[in-house]
Amino acid sequence: MKIGAPKEVFDGEARVAMTPESAIQLQKLGYECLIETGAGKLAGFSDAAYKEAGVEVVKTAAALWKGADIIAKVRPPSPAEVKRLTKDHTLISFFNPATNDKGMEAARASGASVIAMEMVPRISRAQKMDALSSMANIAGYRAVIEASSNFGRFFTGQITAAGKVPPARVLVIGAGVAGLAAIGTSTSLGAVTLAFDVRPEVAEQVESMGAEFVYLDFEEDQQDGAKTGGYASVSSPEFREAQLAKFRELAPDIDIVITTALIPGRDAPELWTEDMVKSMKRGSVIVDLAAEKGGNCKLTVMDEKIVTENGVTIVGYTDYPSRMAAQSSSLYATNIRHMMADLTPEKDGTPIHNMDDDVIRGATVVHAGEITYPPPPPKVNAIAAKPKKPAAPELTPEQKRAQEVAAFKAQTKNQVILLGVGALLMLGVGMVAPVSFLQHFIVFVLAVFIGFQVIWGVAHSLHTPLMAITNAISSIIILGALMQIGSGSWLVIILSALAVFMAGINIFGGFLVTRRMLAMFQKS
Repeated sequence: MKIGAPKEVFDGEARVAMTPESAIQLQKLGYECLIETGAGKLAGFSDAAYKEAGVEVVKTAAALWKGADIIAKVRPPSPAEVKRLTKDHTLISFFNPATNDKGMEAARASGASVIAMEMVPRISRAQKMDALSSMANIAGYRAVIEASSNFGRFFTGQITAAGKVPPARVLVIGAGVAGLAAIGTSTSLGAVTLAFDVRPEVAEQVESMGAEFVYLDFEEDQQDGAKTGGYASVSSPEFREAQLAKFRELAPDIDIVITTALIPGRDAPELWTEDMVKSMKRGSVIVDLAAEKGGNCKLTVMDEKIVTENGVTIVGYTDYPSRMAAQSSSLYATNIRHMMADLTPEKDGTPIHNMDDDVIRGATVVHAGEITYPPPPPKVNAIAAKPKKPAAPELTPEQKRAQEVAAFKAQTKNQVILLGVGALLMLGVGMVAPVSFLQHFIVFVLAVFIGFQVIWGVAHSLHTPLMAITNAISSIIILGALMQIGSGSWLVIILSALAVFMAGINIFGGFLVTRRMLAMFQKS
């Protein structure tokens, strides 16, 4: 069968759904590849490069749609493109099924199958096909680049002969894929980066990237990412008010705001209000990655850059991946290729549309003359939820006493066994060793036993404060060993020398570790 990628008809779209590299991999799956002439030009892929990769270059879009069995696109098909679908076609593309009822109905009427790339479920096995994450990663990176090009200062702080330059302060709202990409880019450029998200499980990821997570002083059951498919969901009105109050507090000190908050199937929540924009410093920048869904900022204008009366620049572009067309096309084409690999388990060039497969079923919105959107939830959670441990039942005083008695009996039994083994060992040594050695050996064994019992009975949390005491004990050991090292017995001399060596390691090593631990608590 043949898979083809037409030239994108959306105005300003520079991406392409097939690259020469992905075409080579598709051919290994048994497919013939077609590309419309000039489809990859804006992304930096020439027709000659496709021909070299074994791809047939077709002159017109009509010829490609007619000759291909599987159509791979980036943008949702236009009404004219939907009319070209037949019952023998499978379309793989972004499709916007939540707001594209007419497109789904037209595809259903044609008998074609439609796989919407934005509907790939966010489960581990599907990460390689997750086109939303691929494009969001690029958008997050590009958002910081756009912010820097509109910001009149350095991101990183500098100390020069001409004076000190403070670092920029960046706030990223939403720590999904785009948000994390923005955080990573911002911190790598040297900015002081803060981030906020309603999901508590992302705080550790944010802090691991060198940013500061913004916490709210608000009591509410936090969202479970495993239940929301890895996305944020709608918060309570009280939580929203606390959130906005926190943003108002931060706004005067923030130089750059990057908003990425989206809720699937809804308009973007308004998180940066008009009064927050007015409280920002002149020269500040807001990059609204949610502009296509209405924007997180009240003043955002989709696909435009505006400057407010107080000198704040608001960027509402929606084509960030297309602005990095070569990289975006490579990642998206790889997502398509992995989807085709799942559709072609036998690698014989014949797709099998298995509706029992979580990934294929989740991404399919039209199949066999039926609209299959919305899909059922996947059998596997997007994020593995931690198993909840059952709460331990409260023990009565009698039960606690019984446990203490049982523990005491078990400990006594173990000590008796240890003493018995020690006695047998000493008896064996006494039968073969001279009397002078036996006297020293008895003192050594008793010292070890007493020391073990003293340290073992101390709680683990007190071990560090005991370090100074153990050093003192080691000093006594050294003194005792030095007194014995002049003994005439070669065995005692060797044991004494070993005692001096090991106790010395404990003393000096202990002081070194103590100094390092104390340094951790000193303020810089």
